[in-house]
Amino acid sequence: MKKAIVVAAAVIAASIVATSAHGGPKVAASSQSISCNSTMKIAMVTPLTGAAGFLGTEQLSWAKYAVATLPKQLGLKIQLVQGDTPVEQGAAPALALAQKYAADPKVVGVIGPSTSGDAEASAQTYFQAGIAQISPSATDTPLTYAVNGKKLGTPAFFRDIPANNIEGPSIASYIVNTLKAKNVVVFDFQEPYSQGLASTISSYLTKHGVNVSRLSAPNTTTDYSAYVTKVPSNTNVVVFPTQQPPAAQTFAEQLVEQGKNAVVFGGDGADAPAQFKHAGDYVANFAPDISGIASDAPIIAGWQKANPSMTLGSFGPPTYGAVQIMLNAIKIACAQNHGTLKSRADVFHNIKKVTIKNWILGGTFKWSTKTNDPLNAHFYIFKIQSNGSYKLVN
Repeated sequence: MKKAIVVAAAVIAASIVATSAHGGPKVAASSQSISCNSTMKIAMVTPLTGAAGFLGTEQLSWAKYAVATLPKQLGLKIQLVQGDTPVEQGAAPALALAQKYAADPKVVGVIGPSTSGDAEASAQTYFQAGIAQISPSATDTPLTYAVNGKKLGTPAFFRDIPANNIEGPSIASYIVNTLKAKNVVVFDFQEPYSQGLASTISSYLTKHGVNVSRLSAPNTTTDYSAYVTKVPSNTNVVVFPTQQPPAAQTFAEQLVEQGKNAVVFGGDGADAPAQFKHAGDYVANFAPDISGIASDAPIIAGWQKANPSMTLGSFGPPTYGAVQIMLNAIKIACAQNHGTLKSRADVFHNIKKVTIKNWILGGTFKWSTKTNDPLNAHFYIFKIQSNGSYKLVN
């Protein structure tokens, strides 16, 4: 992820050769047809090892459960393949996987990539191959919104969770209106997710009269003591949008060691109760605790039976939802073409036709008419309790 911006720019620049005479991108997907009676593949692209391995492991467990239970209901045969993208290695693994899956004609959809930098770097490769993507956790705004005239995603990139342009104001408004903070330090970690979220939060806070200081650390930092010394003693809140929860825990502990009382506020990337558990601090996430949604009880029970050693978290349920959307889009495309996909692009052309009742995150899932994001999605704020558990506060 630490080189994702540069790599993404290179990939996008290279894709210019594939644009049409009118200046718009065109899909260079193979015209090879695929029988809907055959076994088709969906790839899960997520960090399974490294500091964010907790996220990928949770996501993969829900993807496996979805593929084990949903295709038969739709008359489909699906094989799930998995690709590891350790956050410490930047975008290179995601790019290599994109090329691998683009070359495999049986891969008709991708769940992920999970991180924003990987999604931005590989989006054009998937689009040129006609492969649909649904990320259950990549929140960087330019993936689906034009920012300063540029969009880093493609027509084949979707996500079933909201973007940083919703997360940022959600965090910032809570800091202003509930925490009543006057002095805030905002970190970034020199990669797209944190940079985009940090900028959005900083802008909102500044407009609302908060004194904002910025700090930037490499994504590979493990000791934050030198950065803690730069946090002014009058700081009320430190916004810490890491994708590595142990880093948030380390920073919070080192703040205390240096006698500073600022509250640490993490984004969705820090949401891991087993790893970031410093009492009194906060995290935001795009998913609620689905154990409170009555219609989810049988889904949760089935997943827990298949994964008895795992605990229910926030990253898995949107992954189940992403697989569910992908499968329904495949089903629609197969019905249109009387049991055949004329090309893989048939799938992404039908994704926005999918509506899911009794959505795993609550209510009914529908797509926005303006972007490839869910309609009316929002972020939730959690406060860390003395026992390390997360309590929903907004």
